[in-house]
Amino acid sequence: MTTELTIRRPDDWHLHLRDGAMLEDVIGDTSRHFARAIIMPNLVPPVVTTADAAAYRDRILAALPKGDRFKPLMTLYLTEHTDPDDVEEGFRSGLIRAVKLYPAGATTNSHGGVRDMDKAMPVLERMARIGLTLCVHGEVTTPEVDIFDREAVFIETVLDPLRNRLPDLRVTMEHVTTKNGIDYIKAANANLAGSITTHHLIINRNAILVGGIKPHYYCLPVAKREEHRLALRAAATSGDRRFFLGTDSAPHVDPLKECACGCAGIYTSINTMSCLAHVFEEDGALDTLEAFASLNGPAWYGLPANAETIRLVRRPEPVAFPAKIETGAGPVTVFDPMFPLHWDVA
Repeated sequence: MTTELTIRRPDDWHLHLRDGAMLEDVIGDTSRHFARAIIMPNLVPPVVTTADAAAYRDRILAALPKGDRFKPLMTLYLTEHTDPDDVEEGFRSGLIRAVKLYPAGATTNSHGGVRDMDKAMPVLERMARIGLTLCVHGEVTTPEVDIFDREAVFIETVLDPLRNRLPDLRVTMEHVTTKNGIDYIKAANANLAGSITTHHLIINRNAILVGGIKPHYYCLPVAKREEHRLALRAAATSGDRRFFLGTDSAPHVDPLKECACGCAGIYTSINTMSCLAHVFEEDGALDTLEAFASLNGPAWYGLPANAETIRLVRRPEPVAFPAKIETGAGPVTVFDPMFPLHWDVA
């Protein structure tokens, strides 16, 4: 049995840090293990311009624990009024690594997202020309579509037509949750990749609904049937360069989760590497964990892999993680994978 594993220091290609007091108390859980992260722009108000992104980057860096080495990779929130010149300027400066498409109403703070794709085409055409990646929250929000079908319908009605219209546009399907999404990425000839979260490798929709509603397993895109979870596991552990880690770690204070209309989001930054090592060991794929967590993402985004390494150690006794973390905004519940974690970052 493997009891130690050294891999390149990982990156997180989909992360919510929030702002203010919450940012200050969650950033350390990422910077402790991860060298870089793609930072989501759905603040209130959202990060729409390059100037917004520069200011947010500075707040993140100011909140870093002393001595931590971490680089936030900034994104812009796509609207129907986004200025293509501003996007290109941010990209050319090295600040902007991607632009994020939120269909309006798809998830937290997405009400200002895109409703009419035609209105966003000038920006998307510019991005295709300069090689800037579009990150997509791949769900439709029309009320007649069942929430468990939103990703499959998005691929058919939005993403595939967009990619046919702009074949040079680089697209990251973020937090893929279905076999449909995995198969669509595998069938693509070029310019398409997908991030997979920690929690979607571990939970299916039973975790949310069986035995009572469990709000701390509620996320968007919502967890799907077991067949979809198994397809995600197979893709993540395969070593396929088109799939990489994007935790979508999304802290919400408990009062906003445990209420009549609870927020979507699961906080996994603190224990992601332990969870992933468990998953990959369980699937007999510890040898591909480095590719998923540390190599495939940088290759897709045109960055070098990190030179530093981390060492994972399998402890005889379970590793203890807090059930909650205290933040200046309130308590945040930590993801519970529902099994003991023996892998630890040494």
